[in-house]
Amino acid sequence: MSDASQPAPKPLRAYAAVTAAYWAFMLSDGALRMLVLLHFNALGFTPIQLAYLFLLYELAGIITNLAAGWIAARFGLTSTLYAGLFLQIGALVALTGLDPAWSVAASVTFVMVVQGVSGIAKDLAKMSSKSAVKVLAPKGDGTLFRWVAALTGSKNAVKGLGFFLGAALLAVAGFHAAVWGMAGVLMAILIAVALFMPEGLPARDKDAKFTGWRSTDPRINRLSLARMFLFGARDVWFVVGVPIYFQMVLSDGTPEGRRWAFFMIGGFLALWIIAYGAVQAASPQILRAKGEPESAIVASAIRWAGLLVPIPFALALLAYFAGAPAPWLSLSIVAGLLLFGYVFAVNSSVHSYLILAFTNDDRVTRDIGFYYMSNAAGRLLGTLLSGVSFQVGGLPLCLATAGLMAAGSWISVRRLAVNQSK
Repeated sequence: MSDASQPAPKPLRAYAAVTAAYWAFMLSDGALRMLVLLHFNALGFTPIQLAYLFLLYELAGIITNLAAGWIAARFGLTSTLYAGLFLQIGALVALTGLDPAWSVAASVTFVMVVQGVSGIAKDLAKMSSKSAVKVLAPKGDGTLFRWVAALTGSKNAVKGLGFFLGAALLAVAGFHAAVWGMAGVLMAILIAVALFMPEGLPARDKDAKFTGWRSTDPRINRLSLARMFLFGARDVWFVVGVPIYFQMVLSDGTPEGRRWAFFMIGGFLALWIIAYGAVQAASPQILRAKGEPESAIVASAIRWAGLLVPIPFALALLAYFAGAPAPWLSLSIVAGLLLFGYVFAVNSSVHSYLILAFTNDDRVTRDIGFYYMSNAAGRLLGTLLSGVSFQVGGLPLCLATAGLMAAGSWISVRRLAVNQSK
């Protein structure tokens, strides 16, 4: 039985509150990732060791998404949203306990565990926000695509700002001061959001059982597989490979050089994420999706997945034949990755719409949990391959691996057309 005694929230007010909470979380998430990556790279960690720091973060996301749908159904979406923010604050506070005197093994283990808590927090917040949009959006007038594109696009713009913020705080304030400051700000935002969040979003189901986490709809399973490969294609260069490559190119080894490199790398990743978010928000207009049937959106998903495949392969060939790093190569890589980001953003936005279009209200948290479990699995695979491929074959192998992952996404999403033809 559902607890229906709470009043239904006003859709726009609830959507604004959910978006504000999600923004706050993603700002801290982006900043924390850059702080950890650049701080430990400066301490001399290898690419594979850097990848290890984020593995439990992604693994925790997989496990969390398996249970998140049931948790949200059992306790309500506001509870899971607040839990995500609270766990992120706890992870930030715990990270301040890192001792520079610890061994590499102890430091890696400690940060992996803290990042694991942050991974749980991130996927609780994401699942809650996306599910809330499905529940709140008016039906049948194209609002769902616009709202989910706006939420996802603005979230990524904020996360991009977080990348720059994390790099800037590391350069200006240092690691521990930056982490304490972020924890304090996030706590203030959590309190503010809790005060202004409307009641009744949504009712909880006290009798919800932990069953049926995997969708019986083959479209959702195929889309989830495509999502796994899509985010693997991004993270295989984004997490370790390209940031470390640019740090090698930009830093001269002096403290001033390292700070300059922090700003430049953080600035580029921030620009990439912000531009990616802007394209996501504009995807309904790019695709001219207003009033289009679901079959037309599926066809767009297949077309744009195919457009992504050649970009990382072309960049890999360019990096391989260029040999040693050079300014023209760095500029070409930047331009190519911005193009990759444009096509990737449209793919991601179409996926985010289709998962909400395919599911129904009574299974929304479970289906979205399963879908984002696949998303986390792709990031886990991409994170591991980012460190391994860069250490084994440098930037060319890193980018070529991204191309293989993009091809896997294209092959997977093509299978959605099978359902459309039946």
